[in-house]
Amino acid sequence: MPSPAKSTIGKPATESRDYEARHLLVLEGLEAVRKRPAMYIGSTDTRGLMHCVWEIIDNAVDEALAGSGNEILVTLGADGSVSVQDHGAGIPVDIEPRTGLSGVEVVFTKLHAGGKFGAGSYNATGGLHGVGASVVNALSSRLDVEVDRKSATWGMSFRRGVPGTFDGPGPDAKFTAGGGLQKLGKAKRGATGTRITYWPDRSIFLKDAQLSIEELHARARQTSFLVPGLALVVTDDRGPETSVEKFLHDGGITEFCEFLAPDRAISDVIRLQGQSRFTETVPMLDDSGAMTPTDVERDLDVDIAIRWGEGYQTMVQSYVNIIRTPKGGTHVTGFERALTKTFTEVMRGTRLLKNGDEVIKDDVQEGMTAVVTVRLAEPQFEGQTKEVLGTPPVAALVQKTVAAELKSFLTSTKREAKTQARAVMEKVVSASRSRVAARQHREAQRRKNALESSTLPPKLKDCRSNDVDSTELFIVEGDSALGTAQRARNGDTQALLPIRGKILNVQKASVGDMLKNAECASIIQVVGAGSGRNFDPDAARYGKIIFMADADADGAHIRCLLATLFFRYMRPLIDAGRVYTAVPPLHRFELTNPKKGQPKYIYTYSDAEYQRKAAELTKKNIRFSEPQRYKGLGEMDANQLSETTMNPRHRTLRRITVDDAILAETTFEMLMGNDVAPRKEFIIDGAYALDAATIDA
Repeated sequence: MPSPAKSTIGKPATESRDYEARHLLVLEGLEAVRKRPAMYIGSTDTRGLMHCVWEIIDNAVDEALAGSGNEILVTLGADGSVSVQDHGAGIPVDIEPRTGLSGVEVVFTKLHAGGKFGAGSYNATGGLHGVGASVVNALSSRLDVEVDRKSATWGMSFRRGVPGTFDGPGPDAKFTAGGGLQKLGKAKRGATGTRITYWPDRSIFLKDAQLSIEELHARARQTSFLVPGLALVVTDDRGPETSVEKFLHDGGITEFCEFLAPDRAISDVIRLQGQSRFTETVPMLDDSGAMTPTDVERDLDVDIAIRWGEGYQTMVQSYVNIIRTPKGGTHVTGFERALTKTFTEVMRGTRLLKNGDEVIKDDVQEGMTAVVTVRLAEPQFEGQTKEVLGTPPVAALVQKTVAAELKSFLTSTKREAKTQARAVMEKVVSASRSRVAARQHREAQRRKNALESSTLPPKLKDCRSNDVDSTELFIVEGDSALGTAQRARNGDTQALLPIRGKILNVQKASVGDMLKNAECASIIQVVGAGSGRNFDPDAARYGKIIFMADADADGAHIRCLLATLFFRYMRPLIDAGRVYTAVPPLHRFELTNPKKGQPKYIYTYSDAEYQRKAAELTKKNIRFSEPQRYKGLGEMDANQLSETTMNPRHRTLRRITVDDAILAETTFEMLMGNDVAPRKEFIIDGAYALDAATIDA
C-alpha cells in the first residue's frame, strides 16, 4: 500500500517547486505582441485578422482627417497580402533623437510610438495608443513600407517585426536581418504618402481565419459616410476576376442615416450639432520623469443624425473620431438620457402626454435611426479594440447638446418642421400607450387562474398532433362554413378557428384597440407566439396559417383584413412563407355520363376558367348538367370542401409573400390606412381599367 503524500502546506516553496529569478520571462519589444496577440487585436480568428486591416486603414484615414489626401486604396492580393496606400503627409523619415532610429522604424517596431499623443500634428484621430502599425508588423510574416516624402521615395521591410531585407517578392523569400530605412529613388515634387503591404503570419492566426471582402466593403462604406469627400477604393485580386469597388459619399452622416434606416420616414434626417469644452485631469510626464496629474483643456465636437420611421426597429450606430464603438459608451449614454428627458418635457408642455403617463427609452427609440458621432483628442477607450468610450465628461456634454437641439426641433414653429415634430411625438405617445396596453394585457392574463390561462378559445377546433411542421390552422369565415369544414378536415393535423365576418382593420387601430378586439385577440392567442416586437415565430403552434373565406368580394375583404393583421403584428410568419389563402372553387360541372377514368365532377376557380371548361366539354360532346355556382363555403358538402380546398393532395393554396417590404408597407397603408385620398385615387384608376361586362352583379 503506497504511503500517503506529504503535505507541503506551511513549508518553504523550495520544497515543492524550483522558482527563482532565472525563471522570470522578460518579453522585449514586439515579443509580447506575438506571445499574447489577443490582448492587442481581440482574437486570432477572422475578427483579429480584420482588426489588423482596420489598424492600417484607420491610420490612413487619420491623414485625411488632418487635411492630407482624399483617397485611400486598399488591395487584397492573390498571394494573401493586404496593401493600403494613402496620399497623406507620409511617415517621418528623419532620425528620432531618443532612439537614433528613423521615424519609419520607430513607428513599426516600437510600441506606443506615434504622432497622436497630445498636442502634436494630429488632434482628433482614430489611432491613439501608438501600437496599431507595430502590432500589425509583429503579426506579419512580411511587411513592406514605402514613403513619399522630401521629393524621394523611402523604403523598409520587416519580418515578424524585425527589420531586414528580402531577396525576392513575397513572405517566403530569403530574409537577411539588419539594415534600416533606404532611399529607393526620387518622387514627384510635392508628392507625399505611405504605401504599406503586409502578409499576415499564418502561424499566429487560426487556419479558418479569412479576410472578408464583405466586412471590408462595409467598413469602407461606413468611413466614406463619416468622412465626406474621402474616396476609398477596394480592390480584390483573389478571385478569377478582379473586383473594384469605390466608396465616396458627400452627404456625410445625414446620408448615412438614410442608408441605415429600414423603414419609411415620418421625419427628415435631423442634425443635432454642438461644440463644448471640458477639463480632464490626466497624468503627464514631467522633466524629472515623474507622472504628475495635470488639467488639460479638451474640445468636444458633437454631430448626430437622427430620423424616425413608421416601423418598430431601432438602429443606433456610434462613433468616436470615425472609430465605431459597437458597445456604446459615455457619448451614447448622454444621447439616450437627453432623448427621454426632452421628449417627456416637451410632450407634457403640449399636453400630448397625460398626467400619469410616462415615456421610457424604448418608446422614444421605436422606429428611430441615429448616427452618433463625437470628436475629441485622446478619448479614453476600453482596450486597443476601442469598442466602448469611457471619457466621463462626454456624457453630460452630449446630453446638454442633444437636449437643446432636439427641443429646438420639437418646438419649432416652421410649418414643415412642426408637422414632422408632431408626427414623431404622436408616434412616441402611441408606443408608450401600446407598451402600457400590452403590459396590462399580460397582467390580465396572469390574473386568470391556472385552468383559464391554460385553455384556448372554446370556439377553436384544435388538431391532435403536436408536430408543428405538419399542423395547419384554418381561419374560417362564418359558423356555417365551420360545420362543413369540421367534417371535411383531417382532425390529426388540421385545426379550425372561426371568425365572425370582418375583423378589425388594424392598420387604422392602435395596439390597445387591437388587443381589445375579440377576433384579433383570439387569433393571436391561438397562434401562440405573441405579437409586434415580441413576436417569436419559433413559438407558433402551427406550421401553416391558412385563410379560408368565400370566393367573393366580402371574402376578399376578409382575407385582406387578416393579411393586414399578420403583416402588422405577426410579420415573421409571412417572411417565413407560413401564411396562405385557400382557393375554393366557384363552379362545379357534373358530368351526366362520364367515361371510364373520367371524374364525375369538375371544378373551376374563376369565371374565365368556367367559360373555357364549358366550351371544351361542349366541343368534345361531353354532356353535363347545369353547372352549380357556389356563393359561399357553406354551400359545399364536406366531401366537396375536402376535395377542393382542404385535402393537401388536391387543394390549391396561395402563399402570401413580401418581396418588397417598403412597397408592401405603402400598399397596406394606401388600401387600409386612415388617408382616404390615395385609396380613392386607386379605386378610380382601377375603375377605368375594369371591363363592366365582367362584373358579377
